[in-house]
Amino acid sequence: MPTINERVALLRSQLAQHNLDAWIINGTDSHQSEYVAARWKSRAWISGFTGSAGSVLITATEALLWVDSRYFIQAEAQIAGTEFAMMKIDTPGSLDMNTYITQHLKAGQRVGIAAETLTISAKGTIETTLGNTIELVATDDLLDAIWSDRPAVPTSLAIQLSDDLAGFSPAQKLTMVRAALAQREADWTIISSLDDIAWLTNLRAGDVNYNPVFYSYALVGKERAWLFTDPARFSGEISTSLMTSFTLETYERITEVLKEVIKEGDRVYLNPERTSVMIADAIPSGHYVTGRDFTTDLKASKNETELEGMRRAHLLDGVALVNFLAKLDTKGGTYTEIEIAERLVSERERSAEYLGPSFAPISGWGEHGALPHYDATEASNATIEGDGLLVLDTGGHYRSGMTDVTRTILFGDATEEQRSDYTLVLKGNLALAGARFPEGTCGYQLDVLARQFLWQQGLAYHHGTGHGIGFRLNVHEGPHSISPKPIAVPLKKGMIISDEPGLYREGKHGIRIENIVAVQEDGTGEFGTFLSFEVLTICPFERTLIVKELLSETEVAMVDAYHRWVFEELKELVDESALAYLRQATSPL
Repeated sequence: MPTINERVALLRSQLAQHNLDAWIINGTDSHQSEYVAARWKSRAWISGFTGSAGSVLITATEALLWVDSRYFIQAEAQIAGTEFAMMKIDTPGSLDMNTYITQHLKAGQRVGIAAETLTISAKGTIETTLGNTIELVATDDLLDAIWSDRPAVPTSLAIQLSDDLAGFSPAQKLTMVRAALAQREADWTIISSLDDIAWLTNLRAGDVNYNPVFYSYALVGKERAWLFTDPARFSGEISTSLMTSFTLETYERITEVLKEVIKEGDRVYLNPERTSVMIADAIPSGHYVTGRDFTTDLKASKNETELEGMRRAHLLDGVALVNFLAKLDTKGGTYTEIEIAERLVSERERSAEYLGPSFAPISGWGEHGALPHYDATEASNATIEGDGLLVLDTGGHYRSGMTDVTRTILFGDATEEQRSDYTLVLKGNLALAGARFPEGTCGYQLDVLARQFLWQQGLAYHHGTGHGIGFRLNVHEGPHSISPKPIAVPLKKGMIISDEPGLYREGKHGIRIENIVAVQEDGTGEFGTFLSFEVLTICPFERTLIVKELLSETEVAMVDAYHRWVFEELKELVDESALAYLRQATSPL
């Protein structure tokens, strides 16, 4: 197996053969997935850096890796001993990759990138920065020629969700998409987003760890629809069912079929942020209209069947969480970060409806808890003993839905700073959960509610407050979010989103409290329709960390009401041995 430096040398030989002066690796797949199958872990293969975000630039003399602050420590360690140099994103004096190219390459030079991983919008952004002097060239993936054992496109077996779980059949969902097509006066839409295709077809598979999706494209026209994926992943029964709505073609046939069925003058609707240049170049007419995928908005607002399924999933998860917490010896027990996460999985596995984790667990003890995206490894696996805080962020897929929950757990005795920090974070969680807002409000307009109490004390956290969540799909799904970024997507009835403010003191401790909430209607009057949040997560807060004196009367009432609800929901379902813990953890402040 070639070393990192040898891999870089092999890529440089390909650059010379193809008359290119640099090569960009964005580390994603043909669908712009957040998490990718092994075949597309190109950033890790070329550099050794295994984080989930970052860009690589290889020139004749340089090998550069751009990462954001989440990964500075990890990236520096993983590229040590190689010729790679780390470039910091969004730090004073730093250059983004596109600007760096303009300053370090010469006029007339050519920069290559795999056409299948370059989106229409990204191409426009890069070309705008490069101007007319440096050429961006979208080609076949040069790594195919040098990555001798590159994994194939995965073809895991697929299952089909019944209509009583999904709420609508694939045929009904196609009708919704076609209605949207008609509104935009388009003839076709191409869907590249894997979670959108899974939603549209009511199919789930295992091509990507934790995300139950399958590599595919969908083409929907006014009268016909195609699904491009490996047909071998379907049982005969599923294939027969699918073919009532879709024509099945292989994954690789997408560009050929586009050229065959789309005619000159046809209007094609697509998402430029999810559609690759490879796909766009295969549209014969070259005439497309752009916007967010219709399916993204349709699946963002869960139907009543999906909502009820999500409530069921959170109830089952609450049982597992309380049984897990009740068994922890937080006064004298000794565990490891990985062991703790595995213990919770074991409790979830007791449910016959549990399917597996919805993402890799974050189990951060002490100073590791101050790393919001910490990933415990055998090398970093800290021993949990004595006094301190554990940030435990986990989730599960269940037959009826999925969960994502974070609790900060106290072991031993807390410092006053830890108790104050926890209470300030809790106040932000409560403020957001209790918000009532007019229809048309976007997530960024609510974000300050969760941060206000920290800001008043000169404290802050630097991640988003809430991300959208799929129905038995991906733990991160848009288009909605709650963060400082001015994303103009109004919150709508049925949307599910996280409420997870935090606080991270480097080298000391971290705190995050995450509940999942669903947007619900909350009355209509003179000033229009108002919305609020229904809390789905059913798990006690860390009561011993709450400083009651820092809470208002309203906040105390909110905590007590939440805990009463948790107790009533779980008292008949948890282990008898967990009842004492549940009763104490949910007792009034």
